[in-house]
Amino acid sequence: MITVYGIKNCDTIKKALKWLTDQSVAHHFHDFRKDGLERQMLQGWVTELGLDVVLNKRGTTWRKLPDAEKESLTEATAIDLMLEQPAMIKRPVFDFGDHRRVGFAKKDVAEIEALLQSGL
Repeated sequence: MITVYGIKNCDTIKKALKWLTDQSVAHHFHDFRKDGLERQMLQGWVTELGLDVVLNKRGTTWRKLPDAEKESLTEATAIDLMLEQPAMIKRPVFDFGDHRRVGFAKKDVAEIEALLQSGL
């Protein structure tokens, strides 16, 4: 079963969950805001995927940060920020058990379809 992490009211999350349901893919949704997120899990995502993949720099939460804070950002402070402000995590995060994928753009959907067809 795939676990999808995100924020319930996010349009991309809604599209991803609808797509999984339409494809009859068993999945569980984990809402960052409602269900929380452990530092160890977030650190694992950053280690596996890279900070640039996990940290959402396109959202309003990032844009509202002072420039000095953005410029002095380290991996540790970025993780602290994402734990405090879950909207700063790119969405959705798909957990396939042995690896993760972030995003639901057309290229991501094609890669997710390929993973599902390979038996993950």
